[in-house]
Amino acid sequence: MKEKVVTLLSGGLDSSTLLAYLIDNGYEPYVITFEYGQIHEKEIISAVAIARHYGIKNHKIIKINMKDIAKSALLDRNTGIPMDRYVMNEIPVTYVPARNIVFLSIALSYAESENIENIAIGANAIDYSGYPDCREDFFKLFEEMANEGTKMGLSYGNIEIMRPFIHMSKKDIVLLGNSLHLPFEKTWSCYNGNEKPCMHCDSCILRSKGFKEANVTDPLV
Repeated sequence: MKEKVVTLLSGGLDSSTLLAYLIDNGYEPYVITFEYGQIHEKEIISAVAIARHYGIKNHKIIKINMKDIAKSALLDRNTGIPMDRYVMNEIPVTYVPARNIVFLSIALSYAESENIENIAIGANAIDYSGYPDCREDFFKLFEEMANEGTKMGLSYGNIEIMRPFIHMSKKDIVLLGNSLHLPFEKTWSCYNGNEKPCMHCDSCILRSKGFKEANVTDPLV
């Protein structure tokens, strides 16, 4: 019997590669995609396409309206997405307050209900936009909390927040996705929901950097 894992799938490069990686390593993914009030639905469309590509039977799209409680350029078009931002060690306006805490908490509830001890997320701390909830220290603490604050954790004590990409660069992730024949054309990374990637937001810049360094052609470009 395959080992089960609850995995977060946004439809972006990292989470899509993560899904391919988990399947390749023999896991049975229970997939969650969040529709949380983001300014466009391109990621949701991509997540559905990726899940269908891999024949995922357990794919939940969970709707939560973070616009009611949080402020971010990803939630409010009037804030404006920063373009050509070169100071990457500052927390940008695209940071959604406590987003990964919210997402992982919901994933934890789902995992415990299904008696699944593994939760996977495609976060990486080398090439990222400065978000505090994408760091190794954060995931270690969340893992401790999960094992202390749930019935499953107290009973077994081995809930794991899998973050296999945490020390990988975008180049590494592109190379891995390419080796796994990930359909890059079905993924979406751009913060703007236009027909084509803007190539100027943080996410586009980091994605482009990864593909160039990996010497792999990005089909979206």
